[in-house]
Amino acid sequence: MKRVNEIFHSLQGEGRNTGRAAVFVRFSGCNLGCTFCDTDHQAYREMSDSDIIGEIINYPTRFVVLTGGEPALQVDDDFIALLHGNGYEVAMETNGTMRVPEGIDWLTVSPKQSFVGNAARTVIKRCNEIKCVFDGENTPDDCGIEADYRYLQPCDTGNEQRNREITTACIDYILRHPQWRLSLQTHKLTGIK
Repeated sequence: MKRVNEIFHSLQGEGRNTGRAAVFVRFSGCNLGCTFCDTDHQAYREMSDSDIIGEIINYPTRFVVLTGGEPALQVDDDFIALLHGNGYEVAMETNGTMRVPEGIDWLTVSPKQSFVGNAARTVIKRCNEIKCVFDGENTPDDCGIEADYRYLQPCDTGNEQRNREITTACIDYILRHPQWRLSLQTHKLTGIK
């Protein structure tokens, strides 16, 4: 059984797949404790792999994003094989501190060492995209991970003025470090989930 916070259908709001229709499976639980995490880890329902398939099959898209929390705590090779067997393309968003199952079609690593002092080091060495949260205080740390795409995402503090300052600083950083690209949380900008 897996602890699922929510399953919903929306557009991917971040990174290379921004704007793409997806079914999101958000898992509860994480091995880190980031202050800006937007997942309520106390809210979840126990679901089997077939329960999850039974729910996501109701949506027209064949692109599934596994997120959290930290999905690598619960997702295994069998679940990925089941998703593929049902015709899904599978993306996963992870903090990179744990092994991920085989066969992930699109892997996003978002290291959090800058924000969690006792965070385990990343074990993932290669991914499709790396997405670092930029808070204007910590220098982005890619943890030596090789990636096809590198994104900086301004941290949402919940304070509109501070968010503008962070976004401006993020843009300035990218102008000076062009290996990075800007990733805005477009789902928040458009008011969708």
